[in-house]
Order: sequence, then C-alpha cells, then structure tokens
Amino acid sequence: MSRLKLRFRIFLRKTKRWLAGFSFRTGLIVLGFCVLFYILSFAQMLLPISAALKGTLWFWLFGMAKLTQYTGLAIIGVEGVKRLKMRKKLKAEAEK
Repeated sequence: MSRLKLRFRIFLRKTKRWLAGFSFRTGLIVLGFCVLFYILSFAQMLLPISAALKGTLWFWLFGMAKLTQYTGLAIIGVEGVKRLKMRKKLKAEAEK
C-alpha cells in the first residue's frame, strides 16, 4: 500500500473517532441542518433567478445536505440509529 493511502486511512480513522466523541444531541442537531439544506436545495428552484445561479445554488446546498447527513450519522453512530428507531417504535405504540 502506498504511503499516501496509508496516511489517508489514518486520517479517516482519526476523523471518525473525533466525530464519535460528540453527543447524541449534537448528532440530531446536525441531522436537523441536513433536512434544512435539503429543503433549501429544492425550494430555491422557485426563485426568479437565472438557471445558472439555480444550478450553482442547488449544487452547494445539496452538497451541504449530503455533508451534514453523513456527518450526523457518523456522530450518532449505529447505537444512535437503533435508539432513534426504538423511540419511533415506542411513539407509534403509544398512539395506538
């Protein structure tokens, strides 16, 4: 394996470990921003601006949505996803 690939893998591991150090609540806040960026990326199409500017805005806003989505999921981790599913399931049972 090349030296560059090895350094990149080490960087990714350190970044993932750093993100996992944040709280569950922080992960949910980041995922909330994800939803906001998704809404903005498509809502800006309704603005009366040029097609080139719409494309540029969509590119950046959709990119930010994906970035915050993956960052939020890395923060909450597998256990956090299980926790969210359990919370949703309990809420659905309570409504019955």
